[in-house]
Amino acid sequence: MLHSNILGEGIPFVILHGFLGMNDNWKTMGQKFSEEGFQVHLVDQRNHGHSFHSSEFNYDVLVVDLKTYCETNGLKHVILLGHSMGGKTAMLFATKYPDMVSKLLVADISPRFYPVHHDGILSGLSALNFDVIKSRGEADDLLSKYVSDFGTRQFLLKNLYWIEKGKLALRMNLDVLKEEITEIGEPLPDQARFEKETLFLKGDRSEYIGVEDENIIKNHFPNAQIITISNAGHWLHAENPDDFFDAVIKFTK
Repeated sequence: MLHSNILGEGIPFVILHGFLGMNDNWKTMGQKFSEEGFQVHLVDQRNHGHSFHSSEFNYDVLVVDLKTYCETNGLKHVILLGHSMGGKTAMLFATKYPDMVSKLLVADISPRFYPVHHDGILSGLSALNFDVIKSRGEADDLLSKYVSDFGTRQFLLKNLYWIEKGKLALRMNLDVLKEEITEIGEPLPDQARFEKETLFLKGDRSEYIGVEDENIIKNHFPNAQIITISNAGHWLHAENPDDFFDAVIKFTK
């Protein structure tokens, strides 16, 4: 069973984080949504956050995990939002189980194939030796040799926790995520379609959704809107939270 943080009461609103993330990345935004009459479910996908670890990792099993979560929690006709990898999970889920989704939102990812592009990040995380590293500051210093962007490092270092006194560890199942990294970029199946209202949000400084993606999106999601969040890259909900929040609320109300 997937771990989640549930906020508020009202219309069920499920949010899926991206690769190497966790539900805590969405806590501030989720709290704001909960104040608008939604019951927000911030979900950790398998091998991430507080959810279980498994050697099996692909979008098909992520979708099954989400279906089990919704059924166990009695969630019907959910509003479903996914960011990056979570967006791929959300897209596939909506096309497989359209009756379970009332509206779909996808943050900065297209249905198409993406080549592996996390090599530096995975190398940096793999280099963290917690027999030697005894503080978050030391972890950041080493990671900075692989990942120059401070914001990206802070996002990654949210995965650090104290496994015991004086001993740090990473929450994600790094070995399996490295082994199955090609699964992250897999495209939506050609025949997959979701006919209901869908919103794609892209950052104006991000290259994840380009002009060439618009036809691909429309082929799978004929009732999709595509909007651009200004002053934002791939982590658009964190980089421009006000505009992101306003766009989501306008679409979901």
